[in-house]
Amino acid sequence: MADRRAVIAGATTAGLSACAPVKSLPAKRQTFVLVHGTWHGGWVWKYVRNILEDDGHRVFTPTLTGCGEREHLSSPEVGLETHIQDIVNVIEFEDLQNVILVGHSFTGVAITGVADRLKRRIKHICFFDALVPFGNRMSGTPRNADGSLADYFVKRQENFIDGYKMDLWADYPLRMLLPEDHPKAEWVRSKITTHPAKTWTDVLVLQNAGWENLSRSFIHCVGQKFAMSSEKMVGPARLPGWNFIELDIARDGMVTHPDIVATTFKRLAE
Repeated sequence: MADRRAVIAGATTAGLSACAPVKSLPAKRQTFVLVHGTWHGGWVWKYVRNILEDDGHRVFTPTLTGCGEREHLSSPEVGLETHIQDIVNVIEFEDLQNVILVGHSFTGVAITGVADRLKRRIKHICFFDALVPFGNRMSGTPRNADGSLADYFVKRQENFIDGYKMDLWADYPLRMLLPEDHPKAEWVRSKITTHPAKTWTDVLVLQNAGWENLSRSFIHCVGQKFAMSSEKMVGPARLPGWNFIELDIARDGMVTHPDIVATTFKRLAE
């Protein structure tokens, strides 16, 4: 019986060698946690995730509560703490270590909160055209000197669905994300959902200095033609201690140029 099993196993191995060679893992296999921005979901990382996984890396693309396929869980109570915990749970329940943590757009605030709690597990933090919270800017929306919400944001609240769901289309055209004539433009349009506003208005409180003392980078999408991210988003990322990268891609460059983005991510922790 042992000989028969050996023959069968040998035949199977031989068949695999001839027909489907197994791709070896990269010398430095990395663990990525890629977090989407406002109005998006984990779906936006689909093409980058496929490339990284094909190269042998581990990739997690959580969808935050109230967004994407989890939009049905949206409520007035879903705030910044909810989104921080969403990401923390993925890292803890999957037993992840040496994580390359990437956040897009206003999720820069949430990933800073994650880094503050799980600093020992984070190998590198990357702000992908994302808000870097620092100083008096510790929330998705800026505030007046007295701590009240900025006037422009108060005005925007009039267009919130059900009083708390931020609607991209009430404020921006599709070209705020990618060129409207791009082959994947309608795919992106079909996936956009509302976003719980409390995640923007909650103020991040740090206990362990957030992104400070971590290997860190900022990727600036300079190919964005409409409403490019302002220097207020970039914040301190041009100062020493940061790896500042400019890519000639749109804000949703993970969709329009996944090869460039995936290659850049693989180089972050070299």
